[in-house]
Amino acid sequence: MDRMSQMPAREPETIVTLPDARRRGLLKAPGLFALGSLAVITLGESMPAWAQTQSGSTKDDINILNTALGLEYQAIAAYQVGAESGLLQKPVLDTAVKFQGHHKAHAQVLAGTVSKLGGSPVMAKKPSEYSFPTDQLKTQADVLRFAAGLEKGATAAYLGVLPNFYNRELTRAAGSILGDEAMHWAVLLHALGEDPVPGAFVG
Repeated sequence: MDRMSQMPAREPETIVTLPDARRRGLLKAPGLFALGSLAVITLGESMPAWAQTQSGSTKDDINILNTALGLEYQAIAAYQVGAESGLLQKPVLDTAVKFQGHHKAHAQVLAGTVSKLGGSPVMAKKPSEYSFPTDQLKTQADVLRFAAGLEKGATAAYLGVLPNFYNRELTRAAGSILGDEAMHWAVLLHALGEDPVPGAFVG
């Protein structure tokens, strides 16, 4: 599988995130930040029990990758909601568009890898099926906080699956995506006027 750093980012067409001890920290997060994180946790919990330990076959890897692909589709849809809210000022909107483009690139690579391994990539849900808390998005800060929660949750989800791949080359690919999610999270925290690097460790 090609490394993520070698994949050209697609031009964004429209606008812009695992359960265990991490949940306790996420539940302490305020409001929309917690909702964003928990949205990704819910997706992570859909992963079968075997994915929480070392996978034993290519089929297992395909299932992990499809779960990650679903997570990326969720992030793409969430950034679309933020863009269409009309709450983002242009500099912030431009950053959101860029981030959504990153998630589209992640999804493209994940779907391609699933196909290359002989699997069928999952399809994106309809936007309404994600049940985003759109009624709570009243300000630009609300949108940023929700997006930051998604990115933090996505970072934790990728971190959770890194040790689980049967094909170890996939660990490098997932690690590359994890790094991008963490950078998104830091940038969004900075935009909120919060500490972009709140701790020495992620998790």
